[in-house]
Amino acid sequence: MTSIPHSPTPGPALPDSFFDRDASQLARELLGKVIRRRLDGLWLSARIIETEAYYLDEKGSHASLGYTHKRRALFMDGGTVYMYYARGGDSLNFSAGGPGNAVLIKSAHPWVDAVSGPEALARMLALNPDAAGRPRPVARLCAGQTLLCRALGLKVPEWDARRFDPAELFVEDVGESPKRLLCTARLGIPDGRDEHLRYRYVDPAYAAYCTRNPLRRGQQVGRDYDWVDRDGMVLG
Repeated sequence: MTSIPHSPTPGPALPDSFFDRDASQLARELLGKVIRRRLDGLWLSARIIETEAYYLDEKGSHASLGYTHKRRALFMDGGTVYMYYARGGDSLNFSAGGPGNAVLIKSAHPWVDAVSGPEALARMLALNPDAAGRPRPVARLCAGQTLLCRALGLKVPEWDARRFDPAELFVEDVGESPKRLLCTARLGIPDGRDEHLRYRYVDPAYAAYCTRNPLRRGQQVGRDYDWVDRDGMVLG
């Protein structure tokens, strides 16, 4: 009989009230928080380093296309999981306050602590090999919305339109809250769909490991990105 690995119990899940607020505020506050996913007795964990906010009344959002059964999670209370397929992979979102508003978890970084140790990281690496079947570099393991879901074993049919479950999937505050954030335009928004809106937020300490580094060569503060505080105020 195969024994189930034991790991310490994680801290408490963030309450529903944390998610039931403005999408941009939620997108900023989620940076530094840790997604906990229990799989086969292990707590797989990833620190959120990049988010995007979406609103019902702007053209870049799924909700702007109207209510459907598939998009129902976007119209549920804050803290409902909304998953969809993006470029052939799964994508993780959390509903925010107000119908149709949500935050996309764009990328993360593997989180190792007393709860999620080397065995958990090894499982994440096994779940998400590169195209040749080799282990990915740890820093790039969750560097994109579909890579994150693969590394955590999250699938659309299992999790779409569900609430968080403290026994299986939730978000924890581990005391990591960056004070300065990078704010820039979202990625992959087609022309004419409010592609200019700066609703993408990045933890600067992990900027090199997000989907696209706002601080890469050629980018200019003010023109391509802004420094903002946790309230969204532009810093001088």
